[in-house]
Formats: sequence, C-alpha cells, structure tokens
Amino acid sequence: MDLSLYKVGVIRDLEGCGNSKAKNGKAYKVCSVQIDPDCPEDLVTVVTSASNVRQGSRIVVAPIGSTILTDEGESMTVQKATVGGVISEGLFCDSIMLGWSGGGKGVAAQLPYRFEIGSSPPSSKPRKEEEEKPEEPVIKPAEGLYEKKLTKEEKKKLAEERRKAKRAAKEASKLEAENEKVDTVL
Repeated sequence: MDLSLYKVGVIRDLEGCGNSKAKNGKAYKVCSVQIDPDCPEDLVTVVTSASNVRQGSRIVVAPIGSTILTDEGESMTVQKATVGGVISEGLFCDSIMLGWSGGGKGVAAQLPYRFEIGSSPPSSKPRKEEEEKPEEPVIKPAEGLYEKKLTKEEKKKLAEERRKAKRAAKEASKLEAENEKVDTVL
C-alpha cells in the first residue's frame, strides 16, 4: 500500500452533522482539517463517524485522489462525496487501512505531535511517548460569531454598572457646570 498520498492533518474545528447517522448508528461529525503546513486557513472538510476524533487531534487523512483498500480488499480512489448532507473531501484512515498492527476498524489513526502537518504517515504504528504539545496557530472565528450569552444575573449587573457610570457622569457634569458659574461670578 502506497501511503505517500496520505497526509498527516490536525483537526482545527469539529461540529455535529445534525441528525444524520452512519450505518453503525454513530452520529456523523464534520471536521475541518489542516493538511497544508504552509496555509493554516486552507482547511479540508472530512465527515466521519469515528468516535475518537477531537479538536486538535493529529490524524491521517486520505485526501481526494488517493487510493484506499476497501473491506473486500479492493482498491478505491477517494472522491468528493456527500455524507450526511455535507460534502466530504477525504476520509480519516484507521490502522487497518494503513496496514498497521493494532488499532480497530473505524477508529481514526492518531499520531503524536512530532509528525509534521502535511507529511506522509509512518509505515508502522508509532509508539506513544511522553511529549509536550507544541503551540499551534489558533484560527479565531470572526468577531461576534460565537460570543457567550450573558445570564440574567450578568445582564442585571451590567445594566446596574452602566446606570452608575451614567449617574457619575451626570454628577460630574453638574459639578463642572456649577464650578463654571462660580468662576464667571467671580
């Protein structure tokens, strides 16, 4: 199996896919994955039912145009496909697809952080080693898209602070006006 077309990627964003479910009954997840190390904004969408994917996970992606082995042992070229109503531009490889020993079918192959984004995956399953998670660039959503909603108590407190600030400003302007009157009289 030629793994050179497969890419190491990092899941940058993850969300549910409505009520759509896979044949195995697991819910689909829509993942935005970075597979190009030079362009962190250029993300590939992958729809999966793998339960072990998390935001920040380093996984192996079979992008469009790569070849995978099906359950029947036949070669199949990965193509753009609609899964759960969302266009998927690749798929996550499990250990079996990569020819690794260990790991289960349908469980996305996870890699340690030492594997570079965009590189080819190793030919055998890497052993877990203690290593620190490096700082990755975080892509922030546009301002105002995902702001936290305030609770009732927080809204009341904020309104009270605004009222106090308004009263203080009003008092300050009254004092200033009185001082100006006194200055003009003198």
